Amino acid sequence: MMLAVLAIVVGLGLLVWSADRFVEGAASTARYFGMPPLLVGMVIVGMGTSAPEMTVSVLAASQGSPGIALGNAYGSNITNIALILGLTALISPIMVHSQVVRKELPILMGVTLLAAWQLWDGEVSRADAIVLLLVFAALMAWTIWQGMRSKRDSLGQEIEAELSEHEMPIRHALMWTVIGLVVLIISSRLLVWGAVDIAQSLGVSDMIIGLTIVAVGTSLPELASSVIAARKGEHDIALGNIIGSNLFNTLAVVGLAGVIHPMAVDAEVFSRDILVMIGLTFLLFVMAYAFNKQRSGRINRIEGGLLMLCYVSYTSYLIVSVF
Repeated sequence: MMLAVLAIVVGLGLLVWSADRFVEGAASTARYFGMPPLLVGMVIVGMGTSAPEMTVSVLAASQGSPGIALGNAYGSNITNIALILGLTALISPIMVHSQVVRKELPILMGVTLLAAWQLWDGEVSRADAIVLLLVFAALMAWTIWQGMRSKRDSLGQEIEAELSEHEMPIRHALMWTVIGLVVLIISSRLLVWGAVDIAQSLGVSDMIIGLTIVAVGTSLPELASSVIAARKGEHDIALGNIIGSNLFNTLAVVGLAGVIHPMAVDAEVFSRDILVMIGLTFLLFVMAYAFNKQRSGRINRIEGGLLMLCYVSYTSYLIVSVF
């Protein structure tokens, strides 16, 4: 079991490092070939920060551990909103300026409800997974169309500043993209093996390990990027990372894992984890969405503390339920 713990620690460290290198390389490459900064932020950075969840869940599903795949995706969504946004808002209250980000909040709520409806019958079938992937493809097409129409947007301006700050030659960008992707896959294999071994040693379900250790580990890139962005005053990046990551996790990560290995889901996953995910998504909607178009939305420190309390309570309940 000590070897499994070491595999998780090393795997998580390499996972965070490789995801960061992959995002920087891919974003610089996309910018070099003329992709607008807004699209770099929504597509490359948004998908890149979810690369750990995708690789871990796909590998877990292909190796016959669907519980880790599903727990990782939904657990990461819960972690992103409750822990990462909560901590980020405690450090620096988050102002919501971007029209694009505000338009995505209702979509995130709708996608979350779609996931809940699919799990109502106790499984994620291959047909369910295909529906998720089709919705994801349609959403990406809509996002690109919206991005091309937006001439001026605060998220795009923040991304352009970040790209200028981390500008690199194209050969370096391509090199880090490839190295980041290769190490991402290797570290994911280490993490999945260690997580499965620990679950078997402790006699707990793969789902619990996926919801806790694996979910927090694969969400570390979002934590780092959101906290750094908030400290710089780049609030739309901080919130955009979370919204984009949760959409990607719910649609693409679960969709890919479900196509590879259809998953039977225990009833408690719906009554416990899915309901928590819906509640947190609705809470985020209320906190961040500007119902009055004359002002911006805002997530203040008190609301950040409330989100953190939700995360601590949920995780404590999971731990107590195991023992």
